[in-house]
Amino acid sequence: MRNQHPSKTEAPSQTTPDAQSDPILKYPPGFRGRRGMNWIMLGLMYASYYMCRYNLSIAAPRIMDQFGFNNAQYGLINSARHLAYAVGQFINGLFTDKLGGKQAMAVGAGLTIILNLLFGLSSYVGSGSVLLLFMIIRGADGYSQAFGAPGMIKVNTAWFAKSERGRFAGVFGLMIQVGQISINALGPWLLIGHTFLILGREVVIGGTWQWLFWVPPCFVAAMVILMYLIVNNEPEQAGYAVQHDAAEAQADAQHGENVPISTVFLTMIRKKMVWITACAYFCTGIVRTAQYDWWVVYFDQEWDLDIATSTLVIITGALLPLTAFIGSITSGFISDTLFKGKRAPVAMALYALESVAILAAAILLGNANTASAPLAAVLMLLISLTCNSTHSILGTAAAMDLGGRKMAGFAAGIIDSFQYFGAAASGYGLGRLIDYAIKNTALGWNAWFYFMLPFSIIGMILMGFIWLRTRGKQVVGG
Repeated sequence: MRNQHPSKTEAPSQTTPDAQSDPILKYPPGFRGRRGMNWIMLGLMYASYYMCRYNLSIAAPRIMDQFGFNNAQYGLINSARHLAYAVGQFINGLFTDKLGGKQAMAVGAGLTIILNLLFGLSSYVGSGSVLLLFMIIRGADGYSQAFGAPGMIKVNTAWFAKSERGRFAGVFGLMIQVGQISINALGPWLLIGHTFLILGREVVIGGTWQWLFWVPPCFVAAMVILMYLIVNNEPEQAGYAVQHDAAEAQADAQHGENVPISTVFLTMIRKKMVWITACAYFCTGIVRTAQYDWWVVYFDQEWDLDIATSTLVIITGALLPLTAFIGSITSGFISDTLFKGKRAPVAMALYALESVAILAAAILLGNANTASAPLAAVLMLLISLTCNSTHSILGTAAAMDLGGRKMAGFAAGIIDSFQYFGAAASGYGLGRLIDYAIKNTALGWNAWFYFMLPFSIIGMILMGFIWLRTRGKQVVGG
């Protein structure tokens, strides 16, 4: 028989507006351990998605060499994926609120396994139509992976109180980086190729870029099985009746248990703060994707450093996700503790720091006396720290806060879709800009940094606006 544990919370001792609804949370025995198991399994599931996402940037120089693609053509593949992902986030967020979080993640995982395998196989069809085929497959994969973030965020909205979500967002950032660390380590290893003696026969694993699309899906398959066995969508399914936040519970109570899709849609599109946050996230998407889609190509073309053989590039690939995690966990902790769950002031400071880092990169790397590959790596790490911090607290914590338990999937879908509309601009548009700058201007690859800078500044302004508008107020759902 399932035990129902009563929720135990104390009212906050302060009643000032900035204190918000921030009770001393007391959970029943066993709850935190069960939540931790849920959380870790969801995170590893989502991390495996990222192994099938960042594999393209590692394989990019070899794909471009094999088929003679320029930067704009490589960018087309990325833009197709990001546009489909953006549309998928908007649509799949609604479906996630209807299906359930882990069910949505399982659908996306199954599809990304098939499509990554097909991407590797499609390279054998001949060079004439391969670019279009790459765009179609990668676009379909983008739509499929758009089930992941809304699913994960919806589940964790039910398990975490508002005053805990910034820290959750930081660890969510870590889980993403686990996937990136894995593919950044596995990718160069697969590009080199290795011989193993299996059942008395020599078997070569790796040696071509196609392996980067055949091995990572195996990890996704293992994770989706474990997730389905372990994860519960809500605490009640694991035997815990927990009410985290009174204001959010009151907002959720206006709707039935099974909220119609039309109600979710109409409720969320009327919330102004959702759209302002989404516009800021558009800026995050441009900067973050401009870095992660192009950093391997940058080192290859600008500094003639191959990720499979260059120690500097391999170390950079290992440190990029670590700095991203440090930024994510720190920003989440600060927004939860110092700012009582407010995300805007922390995000504004991060965008400001990011703008300084990008401007420094443009100036220093554009000067022959100061430019160097190690300096480029250091500045890239600083940009990674800042853009991934805004990625976690806006796309994760803010989406939870604005959507609540009933509508977190669609809130995440709206906000994250804007990130990937921005990401799409960092594909073909950025590739074409780089090609033009290399051939016709003295900027060369420095155009990459100047492309990112305006959007970092705009993100800072938008978060400053939200902070000014919401100071001294409790905002539940925008």
